[in-house]
Amino acid sequence: MVGAALVSVLGLAGPAAAQGGATSAGKGVPVAVVEEVRGKASGLEFMDYVEAGRVIKLGPKDTIVLGYLKSCLRETITGGTVVVGAEQSKVHLGQIDSLKVECDATAQLSERQATESAATVFRGMGPNNTGPNKTTGAGGEPPRTLVLFGRSPVFELKEPATLTLERLDKAGEKQTIAVTQKMLLRGRFYDMARSDKSLAAGGSYVATLGPRKVAFKVSADAKPGSTAVVGRLVRFE
Repeated sequence: MVGAALVSVLGLAGPAAAQGGATSAGKGVPVAVVEEVRGKASGLEFMDYVEAGRVIKLGPKDTIVLGYLKSCLRETITGGTVVVGAEQSKVHLGQIDSLKVECDATAQLSERQATESAATVFRGMGPNNTGPNKTTGAGGEPPRTLVLFGRSPVFELKEPATLTLERLDKAGEKQTIAVTQKMLLRGRFYDMARSDKSLAAGGSYVATLGPRKVAFKVSADAKPGSTAVVGRLVRFE
């Protein structure tokens, strides 16, 4: 899809929204992630989360790229004042180029839900997903798992740790990655693309980080490398 350049007026954004924008990223429920920053963007940096109501001020040549977790919009915004919304931004005196990317907007699980889902899938899935231990969700459907649209996931680890990736639909495939501080982006994100690593397109996996697990499936047409972050982000919470 081709992004359309446009300029929009803030409209309802008033003093209350501006005051909310003075708070640091991530204090509310995150609705978008900062995928790129060129210049200054009200103190925001790469891989910061932003909440609805956040106000971002950009200089005439400053650019920020926001990836929305729910709407799967990837916005490239240059100049002006930005008000972050639940699913898209409003921009005053700036230019916004919006592109719909592939992401799983329905699978933003809490830590407890992600762990339970991964445990269920891990018990029930073998190479053919058959046998006496096969489990299903409500209505006889397979348990819901996260779908990634990039073969090189970004994992939010928060600190150096040992990350284990085990293939569920093909026996014997397992990776154990000792993630060091130097390998982390912003001290908390491990990007497989930066290590030239990728997973199999169409593969089903469970990621383990200490006691926490997240089950996910890689889309059959997923590409390796640094694709849109919202399409390959795995959060252990």
